[in-house]
Amino acid sequence: SRRHKLYREELNLTSPAAPLPLRSDASWLQFHLGISRDGLYPRSSPTVDRLLHDMQDFPTISADYSQDEKALLGACDCSQIVKPSGVHLKLVLRFQDFGKAMFKPMRQKREEETPEDFFYFVDFQRHNAEIAAFHLDRILDFRRVPPTVGRLINVTKEILEVTKNEILQSVFFVSPASNVCFFAKCPYMCKTEYAVCGNPHLLEGSLSAFLPSLNLAPRLSIPNPWIRSYSFDGKEEWEVNPLYCNTVREIYPYSTGNRLLNIVDMAIFDFLIGNMDRHHYEMFTKFGDDGFLLHLDNARGFGRHSHDETSILAPLSQCCIIKRTTLLRLQLLAEPEYQLSNVMRESLLQDPLAPVLTEPHLLALDRRLQLVLKAVEKCIDTYGEAQVVANDTTQPPASDRVKMNT
Repeated sequence: SRRHKLYREELNLTSPAAPLPLRSDASWLQFHLGISRDGLYPRSSPTVDRLLHDMQDFPTISADYSQDEKALLGACDCSQIVKPSGVHLKLVLRFQDFGKAMFKPMRQKREEETPEDFFYFVDFQRHNAEIAAFHLDRILDFRRVPPTVGRLINVTKEILEVTKNEILQSVFFVSPASNVCFFAKCPYMCKTEYAVCGNPHLLEGSLSAFLPSLNLAPRLSIPNPWIRSYSFDGKEEWEVNPLYCNTVREIYPYSTGNRLLNIVDMAIFDFLIGNMDRHHYEMFTKFGDDGFLLHLDNARGFGRHSHDETSILAPLSQCCIIKRTTLLRLQLLAEPEYQLSNVMRESLLQDPLAPVLTEPHLLALDRRLQLVLKAVEKCIDTYGEAQVVANDTTQPPASDRVKMNT
């Protein structure tokens, strides 16, 4: 604490100016008001582009730990999941107009693959995976990932100087290379070896826009029926029972409506990015049981371009159902003139941290897309197209298309 106080005095750290009052046209507010039963934002939404620009340019007015980090400070059930501090590190940054975004710092270089011996639940969280997942989600027309953009953060001026959290202040230090670093504070494995460092102050990271607060837009967190075992041994029923989907279909809400189809959408998305860590999903309660599933926390995607984890596709291969709109979009992105890797490459060039993905990761998207289409083709060969492809191309009446601001 004494060294930290001297460090602050030496740099003459000052408090930020008071935040400006909320503007009705603020991008964060307009983003929240645009959420509807169809997705987090409309197609070709100008608000999303404005929001990405604001997250990239607006100065931070405060920084703090996320609720997850604060929970870890109190208690951690390490029998359920192992989370070394180097894995679990993210901050909440606030901006004018009550803007708020989740900051995940760079932990791994783009060209580094996740080691083969790593379990999915101790893998690094990658900032570029969050950015790429947003772009892929938008290309697939799911619109279920919050807007995410890359940014170079000055960790001294934009985190240390603006935070009022004394615990966060206490984990900043200057490395032997004169770089400003910080690490996660938790009850176990809290070592400077797990720190992230600026160069000397600048650090890459992703910023994901916060959703409306839970008291304004309540959400449910629901266990994924295809959850993995978060231990070093043992398997879940779906991993050993190929007829597992028959059991899921008997349970509400998977027995009716489009919840199971939305699970298949999520599985296809996770397979394309290589994310094995989808233990829960969230939904807005306002839109009822048939609302869309939020695709949050994608930082463990894009870890290994050389490996396709086909077990992620279990909901599709075991249930043999898919939305027609999803299938049509996948088939379009398999065409040479609309090849997924090319569309992703062009989309990611818009991000300030481009190139976001290495070429092998982009090419892996094309390869995995073909595997998805082959899985659908196998299902159709077995059960027929009428049983496999669900017709969801008919839009509901306007009165049913509820928006968040109503």
